[in-house]
Amino acid sequence: MKKKSKTGVAPGTLIYRGKEHAKDKPVRITLMQYDEDTVLEKEFTDVSACLDVMKDGKVKWINVDGIHRSEIIEKVGEHFKIHPLTMEDIVNTDQRPKFEDYETYLLAVLKMVHYDTKLHSEQLAILLFDQCVISFQEADGGDAFDFVRQRIRQGKGKIRKESADYLAYSLLDAVVDTYFNILEKIGDQIETLEEHLIRNPKRTALHQLYILKREMIYLRKAVWPMRELLNNIERSESPLIKKSTDLYVRDLYDHTIRVIDTVETYRDLLSGMMDIYLSSVSNKMNEVMKVLTIISTIFIPVTFIAGVYGMNFKFMPEIYSPYGYWITWGVMLTIMISLLIYFRVKKWL
Repeated sequence: MKKKSKTGVAPGTLIYRGKEHAKDKPVRITLMQYDEDTVLEKEFTDVSACLDVMKDGKVKWINVDGIHRSEIIEKVGEHFKIHPLTMEDIVNTDQRPKFEDYETYLLAVLKMVHYDTKLHSEQLAILLFDQCVISFQEADGGDAFDFVRQRIRQGKGKIRKESADYLAYSLLDAVVDTYFNILEKIGDQIETLEEHLIRNPKRTALHQLYILKREMIYLRKAVWPMRELLNNIERSESPLIKKSTDLYVRDLYDHTIRVIDTVETYRDLLSGMMDIYLSSVSNKMNEVMKVLTIISTIFIPVTFIAGVYGMNFKFMPEIYSPYGYWITWGVMLTIMISLLIYFRVKKWL
């Protein structure tokens, strides 16, 4: 992923820093505006057409899928009088999750995490205005908001009865819920991997262990700042957030703490699993060494006897004995059997 340098660029300059897209790739803009009785949902590729449809007296949710075209961000910024530094934060995908109060609107920047075969994330920026919420997603595709859209369409719950601040809370809640789903999947993988490491530790399991450790570090970077973000929202005295919504934000803060605790628990488990792998490999090696040591111990005295009578001295009394060969074999077999019995009694075999 190439990233454009911002060295020497004036603050507030819109330079997209993220995954490369074709310059002509369209940006999908969806508008949902509703009140307690009605809901209107439309999709646009032009900002002006979207802005013309909006009506006063209704809660409006504008979702922009794709932030690689700065001219669209500028048009939205001009209409809603968004600060240039905010627009810079929207297109800069290296942002750490944060919350800022600009008096006329509130900004929350966070990471929306997805998990298929591996963990990956995209930046999400949510702006809360009076009776309007704008969300900017880095990529066009699946997001965490399908459940929120269904609640708006069907009028379920409180969302159609509340103001824009409750909608913004619902979007944040949907993102945190995806963290729980991802942790559940990772937890199943950790449990399966732990069984493999105990039963039959292999290099493939070690490779999977390293992958999971990297993913937990990646997830921790996305989740940990959420605690500060929600704490700042809860402490905010902005009139854009009603006191009734503060209760839900506080509950969401508690959910985030649970996510962070789970992430830390999984990180400790993965670190412990590395010790399990090393112990299992060491135990397996010890078993091999024990078998080899027992074999060596059994054959050392036998080898000594064979070495003594393998010497080429002319005068060795036993050489001329007619039963010397069989007596030697008998002594060696007796020693070997005695050692085997001894090891069995000591439970070394």
